[in-house]
Amino acid sequence: MMSRMRSVEAQLLHRPPGLTAGEIVRRLTAMQAQDVPSALLAFRARSATLTTADIDAAWQAREIVRTWGPRGTLHFLHADDLPWIHALIRQNTSTLRRLAEEGVTGDDLLPLIAGALEGQGPLTKDDLAERLAGRARGQGIVHLVALAAYHGLAVLGPPRAGKPTYVHAADWLGAPIVPEPDRERALKELATRYRRAHHPAAPEDLAAWSGLPLGEARTAWRLSTAPPPPAAEGPLARLAPAFDEYLMGWRSRDPILAPEHAKRVFPGGGVLRPVVLVDGVIRGVWGRKGAQVSVRPFEELPDGLLDAEIADVRRFLTEHNA
Repeated sequence: MMSRMRSVEAQLLHRPPGLTAGEIVRRLTAMQAQDVPSALLAFRARSATLTTADIDAAWQAREIVRTWGPRGTLHFLHADDLPWIHALIRQNTSTLRRLAEEGVTGDDLLPLIAGALEGQGPLTKDDLAERLAGRARGQGIVHLVALAAYHGLAVLGPPRAGKPTYVHAADWLGAPIVPEPDRERALKELATRYRRAHHPAAPEDLAAWSGLPLGEARTAWRLSTAPPPPAAEGPLARLAPAFDEYLMGWRSRDPILAPEHAKRVFPGGGVLRPVVLVDGVIRGVWGRKGAQVSVRPFEELPDGLLDAEIADVRRFLTEHNA
């Protein structure tokens, strides 16, 4: 129990007061954000006061940035951390393969997408399709942007009418992202940050979370130190969204999810359901329709345990849709 409650505190799920959106992202190093509504709810799970307007303001101010992060998955990252994170996680092997599968070929792909983005501000996929004049369509456009991101030339902008946007890094951040040249320094920073936000953990967990080879993860681990966080006080209940860092941050979920309930959280097909956390353990799943919340516990929970959480999710979603 003690180790799980330390994990809760390391992940900020005890909701320490006063943290801004940028501070939450920086404390966690990265927040998975391939699904923006779920990412917004991950902020809510860690703050009793943040609103969607606060998160959007941090995004618009370029304090937090949505881009490809650990494991090549879209994350929110803090703008100050982009150089050293970029140095460690950037990879384009799969991007080039996916571009070829989409029929997007040529030796001019990087200048092609950079030229389409530069000076335009955030563009939707449809906007880019028009500017690319048939050179790429559909997912081929997204993989082109990922290629530019690998070279520090692109990030994602805030959605427009519910659609993702893509923007030249120099237009959005003032300059392209230049990777930290000292790889050892970057590895030390990564492991130090990871260990502060994930406790208990081991190099194998860092490798699984970051996408680094295990050998590099072990090197990073040796370079770093991080004292264990104090344990949060229970009982503590949270409604965590799908793809929350608490679920994605370790190699195994066995310590927090009983095997007999795994299929209810991960039914297959890439689906991951939002979960009910009680003292750091997954005790059920939940869903929403609009601002209405429905909870499906695995077993009976104490009366009233989730009332405040359900009310807060409704508050947050109502503000978001207002």
